[in-house]
Amino acid sequence: MRLGRALMTGLSAAVAWGAMMPLALAQELGRPYDWQMGMQGSVTSLKDGIGNFHNLLLILITLITVFVMALLLYVMVKFNSKANPVASKTSHNTLIEVLWTVVPIMILVVIAVPSFKILYDQERIPENADITLKAIGFQWYWGYEYPDEKIAFESRMVDEKDLKQGQLRLLSVDNPVVVPVGKVIRVQATANDVIHAWTVPAFGVKKDAYPGRINEMWFKAEKTGTFYGQCSELCGTLHGYMPIQVNVVSAEDYAKWLAEAKVKFAMDDGAAGSTRVAAAKD
Repeated sequence: MRLGRALMTGLSAAVAWGAMMPLALAQELGRPYDWQMGMQGSVTSLKDGIGNFHNLLLILITLITVFVMALLLYVMVKFNSKANPVASKTSHNTLIEVLWTVVPIMILVVIAVPSFKILYDQERIPENADITLKAIGFQWYWGYEYPDEKIAFESRMVDEKDLKQGQLRLLSVDNPVVVPVGKVIRVQATANDVIHAWTVPAFGVKKDAYPGRINEMWFKAEKTGTFYGQCSELCGTLHGYMPIQVNVVSAEDYAKWLAEAKVKFAMDDGAAGSTRVAAAKD
């Protein structure tokens, strides 16, 4: 009876924990959370593909590991000196040699097909993107331009002593990027000094930003929320202090933000097309 009750209690706790996990993950979407074991949740088709590919690789490597371990155990038991006092003098086996050549090739093909598809989707920049966003890396903060809207601003990490309710240490910024949900965003990454990298895990995007060069990426967020990333290329002593914050909002909220931003962050005439961004106006 006690064992049955213990099992039932454990089962109930597992079910309750499993039911709470989706809610917890939804609340933590867009940033890392305590005791996280997997990748961040996905809000784009690009990240869906990366997540599925990750799961496929996890299954394959687990099967390979179990198979190799089983072979090792078999050899240890079958061919140890006690069980096999007379050592085999077999020099080769054609069937085994064919198998250990063909099977790894098949595994690599299984891995290559979805891998190439993900790379193709990432590099297939939509020609008619809804919004073009230019991200410029500086030591050590990000500058942003909306070229079509003549908007430019700097985005710096909020110091720990200045954090407000709901803001995250080392992740929140003073001027976040704002984009509408369900729209294709083309991101052009470049840098003003050294190599940086613009990365947002929930979007499945990551691209190096080189001085004097523009690299492009794209994403289409399917959910509203606040999503965080960080510079992912070692760029100096304050590399760990240049986070990325993207607020994905409804079309109505984006229109309101855009109207305010055109006044607050109006781009100087000489800033258009350059790697310098205009400072935010008071």
